[in-house]
Amino acid sequence: MRYRLTFIAGVALGYVLGTRAGRERYEQLKKSARQFTENPAVRNAAESAAHNGRDFAGKAYHSVSDKVGDKVPASVAERVRSLRDRSSQNGGAEDDWGTTNT
Repeated sequence: MRYRLTFIAGVALGYVLGTRAGRERYEQLKKSARQFTENPAVRNAAESAAHNGRDFAGKAYHSVSDKVGDKVPASVAERVRSLRDRSSQNGGAEDDWGTTNT
């Protein structure tokens, strides 16, 4: 019985110390990730990639729809239309992808 209590106390102490160390490391990683995403160079690259992706998707849709005609599924056509409308509403400006609302 004495060994069992010692073992349980050791497990409980290890759990408490491990979770505290794990939480500190988690907070450290979270802070590093936030600093990384707030870097202007990273934000510009992400926005540029998103913009280029939308442009490529629009061009691909048009080339496929020219070849396939009206056989493009309505869900795909609607999604491309909504992306195109969203881009035109922003005046062709970059979107707010990656911004934090705190």
